[in-house]
Amino acid sequence: MATLFLIPTPLSENRFDTVFPPCNTEIINRLRYFIVENVRTARRFIKKVNPAVNIDGLTFFELNKHTDKKEFTRFLHPMKDGNDVGLMSDAGLPAVADPGADIVALAQEQHFTVKPLIGPSSILPALMASGFNGQSFSFAGYLPVQNSERIKTLRKLESKIYNDHQSQIFIETPYRNMKMLEDILNTCQPTTKLCIAVDITAETEMIKTKTIKEWKKQLPDLHKRPCIFLLYK
Repeated sequence: MATLFLIPTPLSENRFDTVFPPCNTEIINRLRYFIVENVRTARRFIKKVNPAVNIDGLTFFELNKHTDKKEFTRFLHPMKDGNDVGLMSDAGLPAVADPGADIVALAQEQHFTVKPLIGPSSILPALMASGFNGQSFSFAGYLPVQNSERIKTLRKLESKIYNDHQSQIFIETPYRNMKMLEDILNTCQPTTKLCIAVDITAETEMIKTKTIKEWKKQLPDLHKRPCIFLLYK
């Protein structure tokens, strides 16, 4: 039975061998079929893993928010012939806040083996370093883009930290980080704690926890930087 390998990719430009076990490299080197978010990014990553690879001998299927779901079944055709396939996103873990989840669901429905590999994720390291409740937490992914809906969602998340004692985690597209920060500071209570985790695994990594009131005194520059936000009481 063929296997769908879920391959993590780097969160930063640091050496990949600092965040990936050697077995990942072994698996990537023997795969010939990949489902990827961006072909150019995927080719560059694979070439970094194995400079000697014949990159033109690999087959890539591109999966992103613009991909027609009718194409998903075709992406798994190599598996029906006994070929293992790798699934990867642009950065971090595939299928987490990522369209790859639909491919995993299809592979499960068709009874293929699904094997997640170990690698970097922004969610758990941010939670670990925040000082927030790691026993009960929720990842909300991307919040609504529309301003009124985003404010409404932030208020719901804040109510959960006080009523359910649950840490709330969410992300934003890097170029909208400062707008998100502005909305958080204008919506949440002054005593609510906000952890901002930015550039995780990079040399410029910063993970800081302060109250909303404290953050208002000095805003960090988050523009176009990979960032994750956490709220707690």
